[in-house]
Amino acid sequence: MDDESVRSDLVDDLGFDAAIDYREGDVRGQLRTHAPDGVDVFFDNVGGEILEAVLSRLARGARVVLSGAVSQYNSGKHQGPANYMQLLVQRASMTGFVVFDYKDQYASARAELAEWIASGEIVTREHIVEGGIEVFPEALLSLFAGENTGKFVLAVS
Repeated sequence: MDDESVRSDLVDDLGFDAAIDYREGDVRGQLRTHAPDGVDVFFDNVGGEILEAVLSRLARGARVVLSGAVSQYNSGKHQGPANYMQLLVQRASMTGFVVFDYKDQYASARAELAEWIASGEIVTREHIVEGGIEVFPEALLSLFAGENTGKFVLAVS
C-alpha cells in the first residue's frame, strides 16, 4: 500500500481529520497545514524528532501523553525533548501513560470497545501475514518499517 493510500485509508475509512507521513519530511510543515491552530492532544509512542515537531506546534492548553519512545529503544541513548519549554509557553501538560496502571479496568474496557467496534464507532484494520515461524524475522522487520496499517498478525499455520 503506498503512502497516499494509507493516508486516504486513515482519513476516509477510519475517520481521522488528517494524516501526515513523517517519511515525507517537514513534519512541522505538515502539522502547520493540518493543525493550523496547533495540536490539542498528542498521544506519543515514538519520541525523538516527532515529539520535538509536535511540541513546536502545541495549542494553548494542549495535552501530551507519553506512552513509549520507539525511536530511541535501540539508539543506545535516551534524551528528552530540547524544546520542552513549549509546554510552559503554551500552558500545556505532559503525562505518562502505562496501560498496566489500568489493569483493573481491562474487562470493562474490552466490553465497551467491542460495542464500539460492533456499532462502527471504531473501525479496525488487521494486517495479516500468512506463513509459519520461518517468516517471523521478515515480518517483524516490516512492522518497524511502517509497512502495515492496524493490528499486525502473523498467522502461523
